[in-house]
Amino acid sequence: MSVLERGGNAFDAVIAGALVLIVAEPDQNGLGGEVPILLRTRNGELRVICGQGRAPAAATPERFAQLGLDLIPGSGVLPACVPGSFDAWMLLAREYGTWPVRELLAYAAHYARDGVPVSAGLAKRLGRAAESFRDHWPSSAEIYLADGVPRVGSLLRNRALAALLERIVREAEAASSDRVRQIEAARRAWRSGFVAEGVFSWLRDRAVRDLQGRSDVALLAPDDWAAFEATIEEPISGRFADATIYKAGPWSQGGVLIETLALFEGTDVARETRESGAYAHALIEAVKLAMADREAWYGDPEFSDVPIADLLSAAYARGRAGLVGDRASTELRPGTPPGKPAPRLPAHVTDPPTAELAVANKLAASAIPTHGDTAHIDVADRDGNVVSATPSGGWVQSSPVIPELGFPLGTRAQMFWLEQGLPNSLAPRKRPRTTLTPTIVVSDDGTILGCGSPGGDAQDQWTAQLLVRHLALGMSIHDAVEAPTFNSLDMPLSFWPRARRPGVVQMEEDWDHDVIADLRRRGHVVELVPARTQGWPCAVRVTRDGIYSAAASARGRACAAAVR
Repeated sequence: MSVLERGGNAFDAVIAGALVLIVAEPDQNGLGGEVPILLRTRNGELRVICGQGRAPAAATPERFAQLGLDLIPGSGVLPACVPGSFDAWMLLAREYGTWPVRELLAYAAHYARDGVPVSAGLAKRLGRAAESFRDHWPSSAEIYLADGVPRVGSLLRNRALAALLERIVREAEAASSDRVRQIEAARRAWRSGFVAEGVFSWLRDRAVRDLQGRSDVALLAPDDWAAFEATIEEPISGRFADATIYKAGPWSQGGVLIETLALFEGTDVARETRESGAYAHALIEAVKLAMADREAWYGDPEFSDVPIADLLSAAYARGRAGLVGDRASTELRPGTPPGKPAPRLPAHVTDPPTAELAVANKLAASAIPTHGDTAHIDVADRDGNVVSATPSGGWVQSSPVIPELGFPLGTRAQMFWLEQGLPNSLAPRKRPRTTLTPTIVVSDDGTILGCGSPGGDAQDQWTAQLLVRHLALGMSIHDAVEAPTFNSLDMPLSFWPRARRPGVVQMEEDWDHDVIADLRRRGHVVELVPARTQGWPCAVRVTRDGIYSAAASARGRACAAAVR
């Protein structure tokens, strides 16, 4: 809000805000992570900025087989891709922002240097990780356990990160007085300058222990880091309830939201005016069908022929919607787009569970979570620019802090399959099919909505529930984000150890009890979770008349919404 009040636009504000999030929520996102950014300018231009880094050139299925692995680990340095978020933010600043590097980085540098209050979620996660930090990741303990396990509300400082940001500013300003040239200098400092040098000086020949007890040397190399540049792409889109939904391409799971809404709209109950058991059942089953297509077809389109246009077409949705019957399905049922061979699912999903997988699942249930969560930020300005971004990765609990720089690497490569021949199979310099998935909606009446949610595989499930409630049932965005949520676990999760729980749907216990009972009668395995513990969507909304609104679910997280 401060950025907007000082004359910055929505793009300046989202950059400054997102960089503060890496200081305040290091368990949810970091400089070593990635971000997809979806934007709509006041002139109606819609673009995606891809800040999803690529796999190292040395990362091949054969290399992991030599290490005795059939899944990529979820922590340590072995699953590191090139961090993509910083370059993506700088590309957004160059193309659409107005502020210089100093102003964009000043807020984050201040909080890193002088301290930011510790949230309840961060305190809990650091408490769980404390023993591992002290025993195995001393560079993480030095920052995050400097005065013991931090208490809620205590100040957390990361002076190494502050020094990194301040040095980037100095080098940018030394390069030029021109804003764009400063931004390019900042990108060089990151890609091939002191940041890259600090990373690889620390990584060189260093075996790093992960949270499963393995010790491995990173596959990431200086050439991988220097070669990465964020890109500007066209979004994919689909229709729902007199609106167009825009998402990132099939290197994300964005198409899942579009397909889910199209499948749901094709069912008999889509015109109901309340969330009955049949209504919730149809939406859950639509999610499961769209997720099955994600597993069979989605991946980096530079490496795989992803039939995304067919998957999102009205004709395809009409054919698939008939699979939503009266009973819950426990099968993964991907479809076959025109001209394509029968869909193929990973053997990890279709084969009977191995003893090794059972051990991994047991370890995952008892160990510190190796992945963190995700942040989300939406901004709209007085000129009608709207931006929606979902920064994630580089979590403090998944990889040790690089001491000179104050941030850990990400672990996004765990989302690749090592089985060859799949759209999301690991390959050198390939982008993993990420879960990160911001959204922009343009209604036929001119209303613009930027929205999204943290939550891994649940992100588009919760965004779908938000949009159905707002666009189809007519709820305000505030009521839509506050309503109870479900989270299907039917699909194989995108994180190590890639478990799947067929037919299981977690529901907050404040759902209508008749709805819960109806779903159980239909064969859903309903697991109740405490009210207001899952589902973290947020949104900004701008009407053609210039009326602004915002909403953020306050389900136990540091969520906030503001309009001025």
